Amino acid sequence: MSFGTVPFQSETRSLSQASTPTSKPRFMRAIQINLEPHNRPRALGENLEGVLEKLKGVQRGSGKKNKKYRRNHRMGKSESQMDIMEKTTKPKKHRWTVVEIGLAVIVLLMSCALVGLAVLYAGTQRNEINVKLLIGACFVFFSDYSYTNGSSKGLEYSRNPEYTMCTTPECVTAAARLLENMDLTVDPCENFYQYACGGWLQKHVIPETSSLQSVFNILRDELEIKLKGVLQTESENDREAFRKAKVLYRSCMNESVIEQRDSKPLLKLIDSIGDWPVASEDWNNTAEESWSLENMLASLNSQYNKKVLLEMFVWPDDRDSSRHIIHIDQPSLGMPSRDYYLNDGNYKKVREAYLQFMVSMAKIVREDRNLTQDDERVWEDMMQVMALERDIANATSPAEERNDITVLYNKMSLQDIQETFNLNGFNWTHYIQGIMASVSITVRPDEPVVVYCSPYLEKLDSVLSRYNRRTVQNYMVWMLVMERVSSLSRRIKDVRAHYRKALHGTTVEEARWRDCVRYVQNNMESAVGALYVRETFAGESKRMVRELIKKIQDSFVETLEELKWMDVQSKEKAMAISEQIGYPDYILEKNNEKLDQEYIHLKFSEESYFENVLENLQTTAQKAHKKLREPVDPELWIIGAAVVNAFYSHNRNQIVFPAGILQPPFFSEKQLQALNFGGIGMVIGHEITHGFDDHGRNFDKDGNMFNWWSNFSTEQFEEQSKCMIQQYGKYSWKLAGGQNVSGITTLGENIADNGGVRQAYKAYMKWVEREGEESRLPGLLLDPKQLFFLNFAQVWCGACRPEYAIQSIKTDPHSPLEYRVLGSLQNFDAFSEAFQCQRGSSMNPEEKCRVW
Repeated sequence: MSFGTVPFQSETRSLSQASTPTSKPRFMRAIQINLEPHNRPRALGENLEGVLEKLKGVQRGSGKKNKKYRRNHRMGKSESQMDIMEKTTKPKKHRWTVVEIGLAVIVLLMSCALVGLAVLYAGTQRNEINVKLLIGACFVFFSDYSYTNGSSKGLEYSRNPEYTMCTTPECVTAAARLLENMDLTVDPCENFYQYACGGWLQKHVIPETSSLQSVFNILRDELEIKLKGVLQTESENDREAFRKAKVLYRSCMNESVIEQRDSKPLLKLIDSIGDWPVASEDWNNTAEESWSLENMLASLNSQYNKKVLLEMFVWPDDRDSSRHIIHIDQPSLGMPSRDYYLNDGNYKKVREAYLQFMVSMAKIVREDRNLTQDDERVWEDMMQVMALERDIANATSPAEERNDITVLYNKMSLQDIQETFNLNGFNWTHYIQGIMASVSITVRPDEPVVVYCSPYLEKLDSVLSRYNRRTVQNYMVWMLVMERVSSLSRRIKDVRAHYRKALHGTTVEEARWRDCVRYVQNNMESAVGALYVRETFAGESKRMVRELIKKIQDSFVETLEELKWMDVQSKEKAMAISEQIGYPDYILEKNNEKLDQEYIHLKFSEESYFENVLENLQTTAQKAHKKLREPVDPELWIIGAAVVNAFYSHNRNQIVFPAGILQPPFFSEKQLQALNFGGIGMVIGHEITHGFDDHGRNFDKDGNMFNWWSNFSTEQFEEQSKCMIQQYGKYSWKLAGGQNVSGITTLGENIADNGGVRQAYKAYMKWVEREGEESRLPGLLLDPKQLFFLNFAQVWCGACRPEYAIQSIKTDPHSPLEYRVLGSLQNFDAFSEAFQCQRGSSMNPEEKCRVW
C-alpha cells in the first residue's frame, strides 16, 4: 500500500497495499503430528448435518448405525475438539432430580435465546447458509458436554470440564464473522486460505468502482463513512483546524460551482507554467527561447509538489538519522511501472488507452482556448511525448535492482554531482536553488546530497539529448495536467474513463463524497485524525496495545537469543524499538495550539476547490523543503490517526499503529485474546520484524545505516533468505496472467509476514501459560490455537480484478493476499500441529523456510 509522498515512503514499510498500487520504489516509501485427515478437528458446519441426522434416527427409535456419519465424523479425544462418542453399550438408567431438571430448563432457555440472536444476525446478512450454521450455536452451547446415544430414549449429557464456552455478544458476533467467512468444504491442510476465506470470497463482490475488495478495504470504507459524518457536520465549537478541514470538504462537494467553472482553472494553471505547446499556436515562437529546464523542474517541484524527470526531496540522512539532507532519485512515471511502457499483452492495451487520454486532453484544452483543431499535429506531439516517457522508463532501474539500499546510497556534494552527471549542460545548483528559494534557503556548492539513482542519471543524459524543448515541455505539463483532472468538471473527468477501465478494470467512479473524504483525509491528516478519534476511538485501547507490543517484543528478543547465528547487538535494537499508538495526544488537547498552527497558512474557499488543491500542493512542498535546516523531530507522527494500516520506520526504529487499525478483526478490548494476538498481534510482530528484514537490518538501533552485523551473521541471513526467495518465487498468480511472484522484491514483506505470525503465536502461548486457556467460541469446534490462525488468515481475505493483479505483481512489495497466508503457514510447524496436518501435505511441506 503506498501512502504519502516519496520521502515518507523512503523510510517506512506498511502492512498493506492501497487499493491502487503505485510504482514507488519499495524503500522509497510480517511440532508435527501425523494423523489421518478424518481425525483433524473441524468446524461445526461440517458436523451439524450429521448430528441432526443422528438426532432424527434417535427420535425414530432406530437402532441402525449411520455408517457415513461414523466414517466422516469420528473424532479422537483431544483438547482441540468436542468429544462426540457413540456408545455401543446400553447406559445405566438415570432418574433426573428436581435440581437437574431445573438446570436443564435454564440451559434450554439460554440456548434458545442464543439461537434467536443467531437467526436475527443471519437474517440481517440475507444469507440462508448463515442461518443453518449459526443455529449450530445452539448445539454448541452444550459443547462442554459429551453426549452418548443410549437408546430411543434420547441423548444423555455428561459434563466435560476441559473448557468453557464464551457466549457474550462480542463472542457470538466474532463467531458469526469467522463462520460466515469460512468454506467448510475445504480441507484446512490442503488450502488454508480457501478454508478460512472461501465464504468471504463467495459473499463479497468487487464493486464496479474498485479494482480490489478486501478486509482492509471494507474497514477503510466504513471508516470513510464515519469521516463523512463528522466532516459534513458543522459546530460552533469547532477549532480552526476542524473548520478548515470542513471548508475543504465542502469545496470538494460543491459540484455545481465546479461544473460551472469547467476548464477555466486548468487553463489558468497552464498559462502559469509556461504554456502547453500542444495546445498553443505559437509556443515555438514566443516561449521556446526563454525556456529553461532547470526553472521548469524547480517550479513544478516547489509550487505544485510535482517531481518530473528528477525526484528531489528533503528527508533524514540514512547514515545520520538526526539531520535532514537533500535526496535525488529516479522519478515516478505516468503509468504505474516501466513494464507498461516496455511490455506487450495487457500492458500494451493500457499504453494505447494512456496515449488516447493524452490526445483527448490536449484537444479539450485547444477547444476551450478556441484554437483550430489540428488532430495530426496533436497526435504527432503526443506520440513524441509517449516516446520520451518510454525512454525515461527504460532508463529507470527495475525494482529487483533497487533492493539493496547500501548499494544505492551515494552521498556527493552538489559540485560533484555537476561534474559527474552533466545532463547535457544541466545546472544542478540552479535547479536545487530554485526549489529551496521558495523557503528562503541558500544551498552551497559543497551542499551534501544523497543520490539514489546513479544508473538512471547516467542514462538520462542521452535520453534528453534526443528530444527537443517542445517535447520535453509537453511532457512536463502533461504530467501536471493528468493529476489535476480529478479536481475538474465531469466533462473533463470523463475523458480518462477509458484509461481507468484499461488500467484498473473499473467502469464506475467512486461516489463524489468518498473522493472528497479521501482527499481531505490525505491532506489534513492530523485534523481529520482528531475528528475521527473524538468520534470513535476507545482510549483504553492504547494501554492494551502497548501491553501487547511488550509481549511480542519480548518474544522476538527471545527468538533472537535462540538463533545461534545472530549477533548480540540485534537484541539491543529489538529492545530499542519505540512505538506510536492510536494518535498523538496533542490533537485532542483543546488548549494546545499545535494542531491549528499546522494549518495556519491555509486559506480555503468553498467556491474554489481547484485553487484549494493547488494551495495544499504548495504548502506540502514547502513544509518538506523547510526541514533541510531543521533537526529531525523524533516525536513527529509519520501518519495520521484515521488510517487502516501499520508502519515501521527504519530511520526512527519505530513502529506505528494508527487508531484506524485498532478495531475488529484486528483488535477489540472484548474479543478473545486468541483473536487479538492473531490480528493486531500479528501486525505488531510484522512491523517489528521489518527492523530485521533485508532492508531494516542495515540500520542500527538509532536508525543509522552502517554495517553492524558480523560477516557470519550476514552470510546466515542471506542463506535463509534465499530459501524464502525461491519459495515465493514459485507461486504463480493465475489472475496476473500466470506471472510468478517476485521473491526478490517481496522478500522484506515475506520475512515480516513469516516473523509476524510466528512471534505473535509465541507471545500468545506465553500468555496462555500465565493466564490459562481461553473459552471457546459458539458454533466453532476450534480450540484457541486454531482460532489464532483462523483470524490471522481472515485478515487477508480479499479479491481483485485481473487488471489490479497485473499491476500489483510489478509494483507491490507485498505478495498477493493468498500467498501471504499460505507462505507463512506452510513454514510454521505450530500451524501444522494445531490443525494436525500430515507431513508432506500442501500446508505442511517437507521443506520449510525460516529467517526469524
